[in-house]
Amino acid sequence: MNQTTQVNEILNSIAKLSLDDQGYIVDIVNHRFHEMQRNRLIDRTEEAELALTQSKVTTGSVNDFFAALEND
Repeated sequence: MNQTTQVNEILNSIAKLSLDDQGYIVDIVNHRFHEMQRNRLIDRTEEAELALTQSKVTTGSVNDFFAALEND
């Protein structure tokens, strides 16, 4: 069974539920989605902070960036 078929089966099952239950599922999925986005942002922030502390990135203005490109 492919993933699209599984998703369709899940959606069909949800459609059979009461509106209140469907709303509850929407709330749960939204909460989980936002939590996953928040965790991804935290991970990316930690990676960026680590790269900064390890001097793997540089800071500066747009002009500094273009000047560095011209020097390479």
